[in-house]
Amino acid sequence: MTGWASFVAMVAAGLALLFGLPMVFDLFGLLQMTVFVAMAVLALSQGFIWGYGGVMSFGQTAFFGLGGYTYAVAVLNMGDSTVPVLLSVLVPTLFAALLGYFMFYGRISDAYIGVITLTVTVILFNVVNSTAGDFYTIGNAALGGFNGMPSVPPLNVPGDPSSPLDPEQTWYAAMGALILVYVLLRMILASRFGRVVVAIRENETRAQLLGYDTRLYKLVVFAIGGGIAGLGGCLYTNWGSFISPTVFGLAASAQVLIYVLVGGLGTLLGPILGAFGIQYLISLIGTQEAVNANLVLGAILVVFVLLVPQGVVPVVRGLFRRVPNGRRGRVAEAAVVEP
Repeated sequence: MTGWASFVAMVAAGLALLFGLPMVFDLFGLLQMTVFVAMAVLALSQGFIWGYGGVMSFGQTAFFGLGGYTYAVAVLNMGDSTVPVLLSVLVPTLFAALLGYFMFYGRISDAYIGVITLTVTVILFNVVNSTAGDFYTIGNAALGGFNGMPSVPPLNVPGDPSSPLDPEQTWYAAMGALILVYVLLRMILASRFGRVVVAIRENETRAQLLGYDTRLYKLVVFAIGGGIAGLGGCLYTNWGSFISPTVFGLAASAQVLIYVLVGGLGTLLGPILGAFGIQYLISLIGTQEAVNANLVLGAILVVFVLLVPQGVVPVVRGLFRRVPNGRRGRVAEAAVVEP
């Protein structure tokens, strides 16, 4: 299947899920799928900057949580969710651009980039976790410290705060956002900019010798990933009308990496499938209350790193590609032997 054919098939599948799932799932199932979509948006951001940009970020949840808190603070002060949604993307984008500027133009090595991003996540967790009390408010929004921010107003019809979205409409908004992000990333990767980004991932020194400013390309990729993660944080906050410092936690940071590793690094479909699969497994374990979810996630990570390092999507894609090649080989062999 060619690139454009697979792109059309993916968008068609996304639209089928967008309109088909509300007819299949009840309210609880639809709410569960909505949070899966929010985590899939976060996984896409990680998969984009790591799988295509070659930037290993251990702290993608920093932008995820920053987007969620930005939306919560802004919507509690404004009432209308239109501008807060835009801010939930803009603020993490600017923060990622600022952080990325010091990392990439400071010529920090890849290993230290992972350490810095992880440290930023830990710092944000501790800062937000220490904001309990009436003193820590931004306008009308109390940050709440370790208790988080409850009763966050949901998304509403753009420009009409008196028309909040119900759970089904929130599903349409969340899934629609996931499809738009996927389309945006496919368009970026198909452009000249995307080809240069992949070339830098493959051989940064050669790209520099060809005259490309690799630092600038990495910075733009990192900023785009931060904005997408912020959008995921906004959707996550809307799902439960609640946000807390746990979104900055180390467990959440590791979980995003597992999404990408399980689904497949260097693909866009892989992080989405990984997020859905792992989140479903976590919810299933939570209902059983027999096994610790973190223990299972750790075991999954070890198994995939040792046995399936490419991830599910690249392995399945490779198997499908081998079938026609094998058939062509047998036909060619028969044609040579038969005379």
